[in-house]
Parts: sequence; structure tokens; C-alpha cells
Amino acid sequence: MTVLVEPDIRAGHPLRAVRPWTIALVFGIIATVLCAAASWIPSLWGDEAATLLSAKRPVGSLLSMLTHVDAVHGLYYLVMHGWIRVAGESPFALRLPSALAVGAAVAAVTLLAGRRGGPRAAVIAGVVAAVLPRLTYAGEEARSYAFTAAAAAWLTLLLLWLVDGGGGRLSPAARRAAWVAYGVGMAVASYLFLYFATLLVAHGVILLATRASRATLRAWALCAAGAAVAVLPLAVLAFLERNQISYLSATPDDPAIWYYFLWFGMPWVAIPAWGLIVCALWPAWQRWRQRASRPVLPGPRAASTRLVAASWLFLPTGLMLLVNLLYPMYTGRYSTFAAPAAALLITEGLFVLGRRLGRDAGRAATATVAATAVFVALCAPVYVLQRGPFAKNDSDWAEISAAMAANAKPGDAVVFDESAKPSQRPRLAMRTYPEGFRGLRDVTLRTPYYRNDSWADRAYSVTQAAARGRFDGVERVWVVEVEIDGEQDISGLPELQAIGFGERGRTITDHRSVIIELTR
Repeated sequence: MTVLVEPDIRAGHPLRAVRPWTIALVFGIIATVLCAAASWIPSLWGDEAATLLSAKRPVGSLLSMLTHVDAVHGLYYLVMHGWIRVAGESPFALRLPSALAVGAAVAAVTLLAGRRGGPRAAVIAGVVAAVLPRLTYAGEEARSYAFTAAAAAWLTLLLLWLVDGGGGRLSPAARRAAWVAYGVGMAVASYLFLYFATLLVAHGVILLATRASRATLRAWALCAAGAAVAVLPLAVLAFLERNQISYLSATPDDPAIWYYFLWFGMPWVAIPAWGLIVCALWPAWQRWRQRASRPVLPGPRAASTRLVAASWLFLPTGLMLLVNLLYPMYTGRYSTFAAPAAALLITEGLFVLGRRLGRDAGRAATATVAATAVFVALCAPVYVLQRGPFAKNDSDWAEISAAMAANAKPGDAVVFDESAKPSQRPRLAMRTYPEGFRGLRDVTLRTPYYRNDSWADRAYSVTQAAARGRFDGVERVWVVEVEIDGEQDISGLPELQAIGFGERGRTITDHRSVIIELTR
């Protein structure tokens, strides 16, 4: 693919000789390393447990599960099914594909910024995208969201290449093949995550705003229609499984959701980031107001970075939020595929700010670099917080496993708090960090996850397990309890006391879990 680059009116001499693909490769590697660094420290959490346990299932069992839950993640689970057989099941191995995906997304961001702004814009965009909190978080999470960011960036680049005339040098057959690749890419990415299909709305608006030719509009419409038809079976399954996200209706106004929705992690990043986005869009708004009073000139228009990024950032998320008003179905991480657009607009805002602060080209360039450094400094604390041991939804499963390894003995029984919602149950500590539970008896296990039509285990109550003789011969039991929202329900403790066990001691983890030792 040839990336069209206009004359670099903002670039300094050292960058003019650097090829766009070199910049893309360098920043892709930097972003991958940043995301992978310390990614093994945070405990895996509920969504990542769903990834691991789904990927570990036999393919037949996985396909059966997808007809009941998580159909929207099915393709990702199949990819991870193959990956863990090569790379293993450690937190680092599980999260590495996401780090690679973010690297690919950042590489595409540099190409998108450089197509109109030249090498300097590509470099600044690479820096911004590499530290953007939504991307650095997605890059250390074993979920499909990082892949949607990469797919959105590269498919947008492919569309612009076809619209800008890059495909004009192709033979008709090759150009048709490029459009087919676009349509197939949209369908595949939507199977990675269904809401990705809303990107088609942004792409359609970009084509209309640039007055694309009828042939281009027709080719795009055919590809979009083909992708929509291909995704229809997944949409039907997702509708049938909609109760899976019913919990979103319980916390529609949770401020944490909106911080993640803003792509910026924390308020001290969100406020200046939105300020830079306004700086980027303000000149375009002023030009639009001036143009509104003038005659409209015929012919196509160039797809500016601002137009592309604004359509991509606001339209898909806006559409999801409109649907969310009628039926709760949205949380901020679902807009991860729009994060590259946020990076592009922030980059444009940094250049606008630099020109405002600098009186000449040299000072403007210096001001832009300084403002970029400030933005990186603001993002740095978020990056550090993302790599703390309890950064993922307050999960402390790794600590639970370590505590069990230090205290429990082979032949001891373990009972888990089953009162929390499935994604927060401490039973998942045993599934995600099994080393600390080796040799212990899971006395309440009813049906293991790989025999269920959902991704999690099913368990008996203590009373039911005792009635089945599960505690026969057991002299010591460890009860693992979890605190949710400041409350702790010691489930199973009275039942254990009723069958002859007495509390001997408690181990309180550094975070939110309590491990209770009971003996006969």
C-alpha cells in the first residue's frame, strides 16, 4: 500500500528523509514494548478469566458455549485457543497479543497523521497514541478490544488510500480486490466485537463529506452491505444472549464508566485531552462557518485528518450511546476502536496550540514538542496505575493464590465465596493462578467450566456438598471470601460450623479478600 503524503510544511529537515513506514515500524515497536512491560503484574480479572477458560476448552465445547454466552467474543476466543497452545497461559502470554495489536494500531495512526501532516505529524501522533491511556490499558488486557483498535485504524487507512487515489494506479481487478479486502476486514473485525460495525457509519459520512465519486460510493455500499449481511448471524446470537450484559442497567451513571468512555483513564488527562480536541476542531469550525456563506464549489474534497478523526471518534460512540438510552448496552471500553481517532485529534490540537504559542515556525515547533512532553507526563501516572497488582477491577487473585501456597497443605479442602457475581468470584483465582491450589480438594465443585454452557464453574453449597460426602476425611478447610463494595458475606461459614469445623485463624490479603482456616 502506498501512503500519500502532502508536502511537509511543518517538518524539520531531519525528518524529511524518513520514510512513513519507518516511522510506523518504530512507533509500533515502542507501543508494543510499552504495553507488554509489566503486563504480568496486575492480577487477571473476570473478563480475562472468561478469555482463558473459554480458550482452554476443546473447540467443540467452545462452539457449544458460544450459542449460550459470549458469541460476540467467539472469534477472539478461537484465536486465543490456538495462541495459548503455543505461548502458554501465563498473564504475560495471555496479554501479549493485545500488546502486539496496540503496536499495529499505533503504526497505522502514524501513517494516518503523516498522509496530510508529514513526518513530524506522524511522530507526534505516534507519541500520543503510544501513551494514550485507553490504548495502554487495552494493550495489557486479554480481551479483543486492542484488536478492534488496530482493525479500525488499518481499515480507515485502506479506505482513505482508495478514496485519495492510491488505488487509481491499480488495475480494475486489483482495485476490486482491495475493496473486497475492506469488506472482509469489516466483517472479520465485527466478529471480533460486534459493535465495531458502527465504524461503517463514520466511513460513510467521510465519503459523503468528501464528495466521493459515484463509483467509490457504490463500491463502499456493496462492501458495507456484504459485511452487514455476514455479521447478521452474530447479531442474532448477541440479541438472544443480551441478558449477559443486563448488569449494565444497574450502574448507568457510574463515573468510572465515563472516565473510560473518555478514552483518557483519569480526569487529569481527560480535561487537557478534550481541550486539545477542541483546539483541533475549532479552526475547522471557523472555516465551515465562512464556507457556509459562499457558493459550494463542485468536485471532490480532500479527506482531512480532522474530518476523518472527528467522524471516527464521535459517530460510532454517539450511535451506541443513543441506543444505550433505550436499552443499556454500553460501557466505555466498547469504544476502544475509536481511541486512535482520539490520538489523531489530540495531535492536531498540539500543532494548533504550538502555532498559537510560537511566533514563528521554529518557536511553534518547539512549543508543539513541549506540549507533547507535557501530555506524556500527564499520561505517565495513569500508565503506572494500570500496572499495579490490583489494577484490573480490584482483582487480587494472584495474591490469593500466593497466600494459599504459603499456608495450605495437600489434602486440605477449599471452599469459595459464591455470593459475588460470576466474574468476581474468588473461585476464579484457582482457575487463573492454579499453582497455589495444587493438591487441594475443591469440595463444592459441581460442574467444571468445560462441561458447562457458560464459561464458569458451577458449585454446590456447603450443605449440598456435605450431603454428598465431599467433606469425608477432611480435617482442614480454607474458606476464601471476597469483599465487594465494602461488604463481606461470609458465605458457607455457619454451614461448615454445623458439620463440625471451627475457625482457627484468618489471613487478610493486602486488598479485599479474606482467607479463613477451619479445622475439625
